[in-house]
Amino acid sequence: MSAHEDTHAHDDHGHHHKETFVTKYIFSQDHKMIAKQYLVTGTIMGVIGVLMSMMFRMQIAWPEEPNVLFEALLGKWAPDGVMDADIYLALVTIHGTIMVFFVLTAGLSGTFSNLLIPLQIGARDMASGFLNMVSYWLFFTSSIVMVISLFVEAGPAAAGWTIYPPLSALPMAQGGSGMGMTLWLVSMAIFIASSLLGSLNYIVTVINLRTKGMSMTRLPLTIWAFFITAVIGVVSFPVLLSAALLLIMDRSFGTSFFLSDIFIQGEVLHYQGGSPVLFEHLFWFLGHPEVYIVILPAMGLVSEIMASSSRKPIFGYRAMIASILAIAFLSTIVWGHHMFISGMNPFLGSVFTFTTLLIAIPSAVKAFNWITTLWKGNLQLNPAMLFSIGFVSTFITGGLTGIILGDSALDINVHDTYFVVAHFHLVMGISALYGMFAGIYHWYPKMFGRMLNKNLGYIHFWVTAVCAYGVFFPMHFIGMAGLPRRYYTNTNFPLFDDLANVNVIITIFALIGGVVQILYLYNFFISMFYGKKTTQNPWRSTTLEWTAPIKHIHGNWEGEIPHVHRWAYDYSKPGHDDDFVPQNVPLKEGEEELQH
Repeated sequence: MSAHEDTHAHDDHGHHHKETFVTKYIFSQDHKMIAKQYLVTGTIMGVIGVLMSMMFRMQIAWPEEPNVLFEALLGKWAPDGVMDADIYLALVTIHGTIMVFFVLTAGLSGTFSNLLIPLQIGARDMASGFLNMVSYWLFFTSSIVMVISLFVEAGPAAAGWTIYPPLSALPMAQGGSGMGMTLWLVSMAIFIASSLLGSLNYIVTVINLRTKGMSMTRLPLTIWAFFITAVIGVVSFPVLLSAALLLIMDRSFGTSFFLSDIFIQGEVLHYQGGSPVLFEHLFWFLGHPEVYIVILPAMGLVSEIMASSSRKPIFGYRAMIASILAIAFLSTIVWGHHMFISGMNPFLGSVFTFTTLLIAIPSAVKAFNWITTLWKGNLQLNPAMLFSIGFVSTFITGGLTGIILGDSALDINVHDTYFVVAHFHLVMGISALYGMFAGIYHWYPKMFGRMLNKNLGYIHFWVTAVCAYGVFFPMHFIGMAGLPRRYYTNTNFPLFDDLANVNVIITIFALIGGVVQILYLYNFFISMFYGKKTTQNPWRSTTLEWTAPIKHIHGNWEGEIPHVHRWAYDYSKPGHDDDFVPQNVPLKEGEEELQH
């Protein structure tokens, strides 16, 4: 099942005309430059998101204590350095939004799908360079609108990142339900348009532009992961767009899709007939696949890095593809497990419990296959490999608590507590971030032609790994003790006095973990100019991107595109002098192609 690239349209694409600064670095249609734009924008948004989390962690640890930082950064929202209750919820809301959508969806998928899809399938560029450029600039615009929402007078959106009505649907409900909420919705609508354009481009590119010999079963697992992620995005993102548009209509045009029988200070509002639970269904129909839109690309990157850095073929290649497909299907039929306490029919709850527990099977297949790939391998413990192993660790740790939250009877006890926060931060947030860091350390030479500093990478990994568990592991216990999330202080509840010290420990780990990211940022930006120059194939990998010249050209390869003769994981293959055989090397006489 191979596709032949039509090379005549692209062969001299961009070689001969002089590119200006604007066409090369700003409105670029080259997938490699667009990948860098996504990465840098996602990094900047990530810094904002992490700063917010450090601020609200300090508030939880030392409530009602004046803080000079609050006064400097929050202004009128922190009179005399004491954080206002409204701004606390706004910080939680925007932190969640930025990290889930702008960093882990666009920053991760946008960067690596753009960088690797054409290079690993043997294509000159994306199917549509223009649409690719438009999708980035829509993402950039949505980022700007989201940041602007932080500065509106009444305050940014403050209904939690899930923006449930009626809090998000009534502009008069609180300060954060006003202009800030409107800008949040506008930003998300633009973001979804960006995601859809990007996803369609990725799908068409993988299906139509594979080089000669690149059948679907010879694709690296990275490409499978990006391809299926794009399919999930196309299926589920429009549902969130409809929810956002209907919510805008409720807020601004007097409709009542999500509102009914609302009283404010004893006065009956005219809304009737709507249902806030309808919004929950629409939101989580995207919201749960969104978890896999975030985690699948990280899984693909980790699979690639583990095979390369253990000098072994990936274990169970076809099982890995099957599990990606199973995860994609099951992820669209489990959204109701977020709604067990919304008055759901117990029978329906049992259906969602069944499908939720079912998704553990393909996830476990992947975890076992990664561990088996490492088993007896010649492990190269570089920073990319360490982050990949860290990914498997947090994915398993966080995934196990999902079994409790996926059970409708057990979920009731810990719903909306810190147990939930611990679960999804480990299984999705930290795991996806580890996948992203692993990808950056591994493909940085491909992006910038230079190597990152390995020693700084080791410090970055070990401090981050210790702090991540230091933050989220104790949260399971304070969650089981009943501590609710999103409360800006727990001092009014003597029941929780004993947990105050645990919150201080969590915050100290969070602050150390946040500060060490400065080391990573220093490494990232300094290495662009002063890092050690890379060789053609620094990791001795088999995939096609390492056959492209180090110097970026618009078209990826000079002359003919390499043809593919074997699968992507011929490491340590008997009968060869090197412990890796690139995909473009023809099979020897009598040599069999491996397919695990």
